Amino acid sequence: MALFEIVREVPLSAEESWQRLTNWEQHAHHVPLTRIVRTDQGFIARTGIGRLAFDDPMEIVTWREPSFCRLEKRGRAVTGWAEVHVESTTIGSRVTWREDLHVRGLPRVLDGVTRAVSTRVFARVVDRLLA
Repeated sequence: MALFEIVREVPLSAEESWQRLTNWEQHAHHVPLTRIVRTDQGFIARTGIGRLAFDDPMEIVTWREPSFCRLEKRGRAVTGWAEVHVESTTIGSRVTWREDLHVRGLPRVLDGVTRAVSTRVFARVVDRLLA
């Protein structure tokens, strides 16, 4: 598994940070070739073009608005989990995005590459959503 964590302190209220980070459809605007569709249990991120696309279904298993949620990745291609934690600070809010993911079919020896790429992609998403 490729565990990574992104932490940001921003001048937004905890409620505003929460709203931005949990507006799942907005994530797709910052991840190339991705669209997001809500489901009864969470949402599905579909990434790719035509036959070269895969679904990344995510189930919301814990929801404590406006401070914490946990997603379980239930896909055939990507498994793992993600957590969003938001807390108030004196300047606004502190956001922590933790995720542990694995791409099926990739050997564990490539977890470092998966971690590096995932950290970069998700840091960009978090930064843009909170901008």
